Amino acid sequence: MGTPETLEEAIVYFGSFENCKALLIRLRWPEGAVLCPQCQSTQVTWLESARLWKCNGKHPKAKFSLKTGTVFEDSPLGLEKWMTCVWLIANSKGSVSSWEIHRVLGVTQKTAWFLLHRVRLALHDSWNSDAMSGTADSGKRR
Repeated sequence: MGTPETLEEAIVYFGSFENCKALLIRLRWPEGAVLCPQCQSTQVTWLESARLWKCNGKHPKAKFSLKTGTVFEDSPLGLEKWMTCVWLIANSKGSVSSWEIHRVLGVTQKTAWFLLHRVRLALHDSWNSDAMSGTADSGKRR
């Protein structure tokens, strides 16, 4: 399946961790090599059971995930919720309310508000920087 065209397709597509992982790898590391966010080394190992990478370099925080250094960091929500929310916001003609996200994703309205503001911040910052590439400040306010 290619890029989702409808919300139903997006929910099914992003319901797979492997699809989310492949998309985020392509967005964060367009050259194809996963880089350690601490030392920029390509000597990393994927730990399937933990869904983390481990850098072979000797430094603190050798383990990192797809969320590390992005607006998704520090969130207990899975990538399937995040990526569906990003798709929903990016593909709407007008604005999307937190109540709509709450209904579509099956999360609380407070969580939907958090998602909405983080994604809006990332999309706004993407005009000036690369907020979802792992090079930004993880969506924290300036």
